[in-house]
Amino acid sequence: MSHLDDLRADYDEHGFGVRLGAGEKLAVLVVDVLKAYQDPGSPLYAGVEDAVAAAVSLVDAARSADVPVVFTRVRYAPGLADGGLWVRKVPALAVLEEGSPFEGFVDLLRPQRGETVVTKQYASGFFGTSLDATLRTAGVDTLLIVGLSTSGCVRATVVDAVSLGFRPLVVREAVGDRDQAPHEAALFDIDTKYGDVIGLPEALVLVDRS
Repeated sequence: MSHLDDLRADYDEHGFGVRLGAGEKLAVLVVDVLKAYQDPGSPLYAGVEDAVAAAVSLVDAARSADVPVVFTRVRYAPGLADGGLWVRKVPALAVLEEGSPFEGFVDLLRPQRGETVVTKQYASGFFGTSLDATLRTAGVDTLLIVGLSTSGCVRATVVDAVSLGFRPLVVREAVGDRDQAPHEAALFDIDTKYGDVIGLPEALVLVDRS
């Protein structure tokens, strides 16, 4: 048994990790799948091509099934005045300044006409944005979450999602991080405390049934 298996057994024994499952209406939430994470010339490059490919497959299925797809992105005003302390803490985020070659969506996964794009300046897709109101207006109660990075913006978005009453289901194959250790730690943390971590096949079934 691995160390993580031992930890999971301990958490289960003490009342963590009950499954939330899906509710009545799904949306796919694509968190920050931006060029900055896929271009080797960017300081945020994370080598997450496999995760992006998995996210593309889920988004394609969602569009075919008329499941809403919502995108988030980080974008800063010229001069980074709206970046606050986060940009001071992580200066590499400056590559997401408006007009930077790294701040756009990747070519494989761009919003289509009519799909919501939420622009943010901090980690969570909900902090200081219209995302909560947008989802509630559409009657969404369950989020299939994909994107980048697992230990950063994905995790922060999941914590806020469950705090606001949404069911966050994180698709394991479709999230990524610059290093495997924080990636796995974040998935463990999410699955035991804040949401469900599910496989891509299960996510595709949920989309097909919606």
